[in-house]
Amino acid sequence: NPLNKKLTENELLKIAPDFDFIIAGTENISRKVIEKSSKLKMISRVGVGLDNVDLLAAKDRGIKVSYTPEAPAPAVAELTIGMMLAVLRSTHRANNQMHKGKWERTFGRRLSEATIGIIGMGRIGTRVLGHLKGFENTKILINDIHPKKNLNKEYAFEWVSKEDIYKNADIISLHTPLTSLTKNMIKKDQLLMMKKDAIIINTARGGIVNEVDLSNVLLAGHLSGVAIDVFETEPYFGPLSKIDRCFLTAHMGSMTTDCRAKMEIEATEEVIRFINGKSLIGLVPEIEYMLQKQNLI
Repeated sequence: NPLNKKLTENELLKIAPDFDFIIAGTENISRKVIEKSSKLKMISRVGVGLDNVDLLAAKDRGIKVSYTPEAPAPAVAELTIGMMLAVLRSTHRANNQMHKGKWERTFGRRLSEATIGIIGMGRIGTRVLGHLKGFENTKILINDIHPKKNLNKEYAFEWVSKEDIYKNADIISLHTPLTSLTKNMIKKDQLLMMKKDAIIINTARGGIVNEVDLSNVLLAGHLSGVAIDVFETEPYFGPLSKIDRCFLTAHMGSMTTDCRAKMEIEATEEVIRFINGKSLIGLVPEIEYMLQKQNLI
């Protein structure tokens, strides 16, 4: 990436046609980009999200797509726990006040005394659940469209509906992919179902929570705080950045030296395997193509 920033579609259109392989981040690799990239043989995605890659266009052109879904999971799960603790104790707000020369002490809550709802029990959601074992007395509610019964043997929690989580959780942590089923999954109605002092954590994908509705609900005094690492449009400079109950980070979930290096090395190794005619380890499964075909992404 010669521009050292997230590339726009127009910037990609100028660059991509020169290359046989793309080691991709979160830039939008659209059908238009793929169709113009006549030399392109493979897209190797750094990370897990596929909502920015037109898989069907790649398939039409015979372009292989792989990803590195396991590598970022530990870092994202740890950031999620850190955000829970920060917002519960308002440490992010206290830090801002200290830097302004203000000494203000704020009462908070303990994670062990909270009811936590986790929506999405894939690689990251399951790791978050594992980390929560270290906190006594925590009540955990979880939801997934495909409940994994094997989890019941390892952890103490309750499978419930999303509506139960919205109504009863003190902290709601999101770990779903961005699909047509999860786009704007949480809007004004869902936000107002939540407790007045509930907290939302989103380290999954921008667009799952409607950002306009969220800012309006916060400005009306509902919810005690949110922590968001991902946004519908990035970089983000919207109204949430003006609300001090919002703990915002710049899509940093995978940004630890070990996980980032692992992601980039694994993505590069996939390209090398392709060049050498070897089987790809992280080939995107057929179900992802089917989901796009059914307009679920």
